[in-house]
Amino acid sequence: MLEHGGRLLRAAQRYGIPAERWLDLSTGINPVAWPVPEIPARAWHRLPEDDDGLIEAAREYYAAPALWPVAGSQAAIQALPELREASRVGVLAPGYAEHAHAWRRCGHRVELRMADELIADADGFDVIVLIHPNNPGGDRFERERLLDLHARLAARGGWLLIDEAFMDATPEHSLCAHSGREGLIVLRSAGKFFGLAGARAGFVCAAPALLDRLRDRLGPWTVAGPTRYVLRHAFADRAWQAAMRVRLCAQGARLAELLHVHGLAPSGGSAFFQWHRSVEAAQLHEALARRGILTRLFDAPASLRFGLPGDAAQWARLDTALAETIGARTAS
Repeated sequence: MLEHGGRLLRAAQRYGIPAERWLDLSTGINPVAWPVPEIPARAWHRLPEDDDGLIEAAREYYAAPALWPVAGSQAAIQALPELREASRVGVLAPGYAEHAHAWRRCGHRVELRMADELIADADGFDVIVLIHPNNPGGDRFERERLLDLHARLAARGGWLLIDEAFMDATPEHSLCAHSGREGLIVLRSAGKFFGLAGARAGFVCAAPALLDRLRDRLGPWTVAGPTRYVLRHAFADRAWQAAMRVRLCAQGARLAELLHVHGLAPSGGSAFFQWHRSVEAAQLHEALARRGILTRLFDAPASLRFGLPGDAAQWARLDTALAETIGARTAS
């Protein structure tokens, strides 16, 4: 299995710091979660039902013509490569490593490329995978450029797969509304924006024929009943969503400024996280971990991703830790 953020218990054991004393900035998940209401007993006692209103609520929220719920977008990332014969697949790099891993596991020929190279060489690929905004780099793409790329691929029976797990803070840039087109697949995650990663829920927005194939591949009950209940209500809470979008965009900018002040100017980022490339990333990660602050370390390229602190005390703690860490490096 590949390495991911959120391995808090492992970090607690390694550094001898109890889990409750950590500031976990390793995931990019909204630290201020949507307030989950009491879940009725029937959601636990009965099998999930597809006609419970979740699909309609999700279609309205994502502005997608058709979609299907899955156990986190990770489930779709693993299943979609099984729906194509051997293909040449171009995957954005650096980016979420599970995409390339899943396509390789199914026997496809995978090439990791930067975005401009993928788009310029689109005629040489059967499938192109982009993350928008990218994780961890925060890359964004113009809608018309993406639609043109899709048209080039679809004309040959190809796919454009876009992972929009971190799009919710800026929905105006989403391609969900266009996902009814054959060969355009958009993945969304409910865990990042709503802060409900433990619910393990995501959605695949695509043409109905492809969704039917995916549904057959995944089988029944892809999302648990309690999760379905919670998401229906979260999708309907428009006031919370609007306020949270403003908050996240402001907090993302605040984090970028904080890192800049401490000499760690971001190399990219989004409303949910900031990314800093440095040959000293491993040393910085280690120094912060010794202070009970967990970041996401990347090896290629050497870099750190910082998620958002959740409250004033956490912001102050990060500020202090960065000052101490950078000060110690400067002194040495």
